[in-house]
Amino acid sequence: MNRQNLLSIAGDLGQPQGHPGLVLLSSRELDKMRRAGRLAANLLNHLESMVQPGVSTQALNDEAARWMQAHGATSATLGYAPPDHPPFTGSICTSINEVVCHGIPNPKHILKDGDIINIDVTPRLDGYHGDTSKTFLVGNVSATARKLVEATQASMMRGIAEIKPGARIGDIGAAIQEYAEAKGFSVVRDMVGHGIGRQMHTELQIPHFGERGSGLKLRPGMVFTVEPMLNEGTSTLKFLADRWTVITKDKKLSAQFEHTVAVTEEGVEILTLP
Repeated sequence: MNRQNLLSIAGDLGQPQGHPGLVLLSSRELDKMRRAGRLAANLLNHLESMVQPGVSTQALNDEAARWMQAHGATSATLGYAPPDHPPFTGSICTSINEVVCHGIPNPKHILKDGDIINIDVTPRLDGYHGDTSKTFLVGNVSATARKLVEATQASMMRGIAEIKPGARIGDIGAAIQEYAEAKGFSVVRDMVGHGIGRQMHTELQIPHFGERGSGLKLRPGMVFTVEPMLNEGTSTLKFLADRWTVITKDKKLSAQFEHTVAVTEEGVEILTLP
């Protein structure tokens, strides 16, 4: 999510005194987040078999909407409209090749052999949100595309491995940045992970770059997304006229992976696993 938008969409969240933007979820709320997270992960798994040359992003969207309804959930993205944005028209986000994030499903967007596509899903179940994404390979992709996708997933997991009580938000971003840049890729800085729970986005921001030992200290009950976006070339972005679609300025490839995680007394729990 764009950093500036997060600041404007966060509402009155019952934040602990002295920690603006911080929401700690109860054990009951975490159980609801686990259910929503598992549902989101299962939705991605369900869509995976459809990721084939010749399939439109609209077909992926329509099947996701049908599946969510059949499982008692709704899409948090459909109709979502932060300040200065028109309502989002997709039940999922579908971002192909140079599209960094927030790609809008469209019947004219047809997957081709060699594409990569990030599918980002956020079902709302019993008032709580599960948020996860994965970049899929379409047919036979280039060695560069495969390396980018693998590095993006690995960087996310390295960031998640830093999460534990007493660690700092900067530790997450530093681990991601160190790994990504060592692999020859750039880290998108204008989009960040975010707090999540009863609202899809809360003010808490999780950059995917940074310095170890910096930022807010992590506490049990914090729930947020880790969702690095790595680019083949420059990290500079371009926003299209629809005010949603974000692409790489140099039109080179971008990949993203995302999990929703909870800080626990023991360390970290990934909530968006099947």
